[in-house]
Amino acid sequence: MRIIGIDPGTGILGFGVIESESGKNQLVDAGVIRTPVKEDDAVRLQTIYEEISDIIAQTKPQEMSIERLFFAQNVTTAMTVAQARGVVLLAGMQAGLKISEYTPLQIKQSLTGYGRAEKKQMQEMVRVLLGLPEVPQPDDCADALAAALTHAATSKVK
Repeated sequence: MRIIGIDPGTGILGFGVIESESGKNQLVDAGVIRTPVKEDDAVRLQTIYEEISDIIAQTKPQEMSIERLFFAQNVTTAMTVAQARGVVLLAGMQAGLKISEYTPLQIKQSLTGYGRAEKKQMQEMVRVLLGLPEVPQPDDCADALAAALTHAATSKVK
């Protein structure tokens, strides 16, 4: 099964595509989509939509795993990230992907066995689980791969 993981954001949106078969996971592609802070929100959302649609078309995942929003403080940030999530979900639906959502706590629990794991622990587990020589950079990319790995582990349990 090929899975695209998404760490939603407007300025930086992380994506990671893995191939998961018989309990083994392999990196296919990963990176970030960046949009300029000073650009109009509508232009930024269009850029995210077009780029994630291209990534989906090129890597051909069957399923999408996206981090569910969890904000306690900054409402403005939550709203812009929610808009970015919306265009990613639309791109996924239009591509016919099965979409699953996971909270940050679920992702941490899945990868480390501890729901309050620190970012460095998460990044190291992503590196180990994918057999990579180094932790994927930037953090948003590693977070997206963590979402994909969570779905790979969770979908086996279902």
